[in-house]
Amino acid sequence: MNKFPELTKFSHLLASFFGIGLLPIAPGTWGSLAGLLLFFFFIYLQLSFFLIVSIFFFFVIFSIIVCEIASKDLVEKDHKAIVIDEVAGAWLSFLFIPFLGVYNFSTSEWLKESYLAACILFFIFRFFDILKPHPISYIDRKLKSGFGIVLDDLIAGLFAGLTLLGGNFFIQIF
Repeated sequence: MNKFPELTKFSHLLASFFGIGLLPIAPGTWGSLAGLLLFFFFIYLQLSFFLIVSIFFFFVIFSIIVCEIASKDLVEKDHKAIVIDEVAGAWLSFLFIPFLGVYNFSTSEWLKESYLAACILFFIFRFFDILKPHPISYIDRKLKSGFGIVLDDLIAGLFAGLTLLGGNFFIQIF
């Protein structure tokens, strides 16, 4: 394919998360930032944790399908303009926030500290997504499909969430 993404193609528009993947310098960071802002919007709306988890699972499946379709004709399957996977990975890290004690499960209410936790998770997620320690690097190299494109970012999100949970256990940030 000569030009990617072609924003007139719906799969390319979605894979680039509405063109965010075309922003200059570090498109993955811009995609992750879009995920962070979207999560802030969910916190502001006080969506319940369970609703956000449901949206997340739908979004992951949707992202895999979009990445598979959008990368079908590409030589480099995980093109830098594809950032919907960063949104999904960042969201996974944000799902660890309630376990830091900054979400009230009895009232389904997000606390002010949720914003700080999400910002910290954004930076930790970017660290793992850029550094790509094992098994992220292995999946990034070996799985050249929509599933592989999304999976390496989901694992980076998992690493980010577990890192903050572990760090909070020792340092008591929250």
